[in-house]
This record gives sequence, C-alpha cells and structure tokens, in this order.
Amino acid sequence: MLTLTVRRPDRDGPVTRTVHATVPPRVEYEPTDLGRSLTRLVKGLADWSPAHRPQIEAARREWDAKADMPS
Repeated sequence: MLTLTVRRPDRDGPVTRTVHATVPPRVEYEPTDLGRSLTRLVKGLADWSPAHRPQIEAARREWDAKADMPS
C-alpha cells in the first residue's frame, strides 16, 4: 500500500521517481516543474495554519467537549 501511495505523485506528474539498482534499493524523488508550481499553494497553507492556530484550538476544544458528552 505504501508503495502505491508514494508512486501516485510520480504518475500524476508533480515528481519524478528514480529507482537505483543498489542493495538495498534506493529511490529518489524530485519535483518537476508541475510540482514546483505547487510551492506557492503549499506555502500559503503553511502560513495559514499558525495564523489561525487560536481558532483551530478553540474548535478542537469545542468538538472534544461535545464528544465527551454522553449520548
């Protein structure tokens, strides 16, 4: 399952996957131009997360409080 999961980005195009015939086998992944085009979006998500940390923590506390209530 792990092998299939890590091969999907290679199939979809954002990375190239190179398998080296060594013992043990070594695999390298490198971003393609398509993959590098995601950098701005991923950075935006990374910047969004700490900026909204208080709201995320409050939502978790609220959810946890409801989950702890008997049905």
